[in-house]
Amino acid sequence: MARSSQYLVVCLKNDGYDASLERRKIYVAIPDASAAKHGLVRVFDESGDDYLYPSEFFASVELPTSVRRAVLTAA
Repeated sequence: MARSSQYLVVCLKNDGYDASLERRKIYVAIPDASAAKHGLVRVFDESGDDYLYPSEFFASVELPTSVRRAVLTAA
């Protein structure tokens, strides 16, 4: 998937997903219209795979272009 379609979110809650999500960590998310209709967001978690999580667990973050690029490169 093109990096430009990915976006960044910060984890606010991880109730029930302690092994998969770290609170306060920035994650890469990918658009998923079907999941969004159900209140879910598709996130690359600690396993490195993308999974669906409740969207209320995350907040979108906007970073300066150079920082965003560095985060996406490191992901």
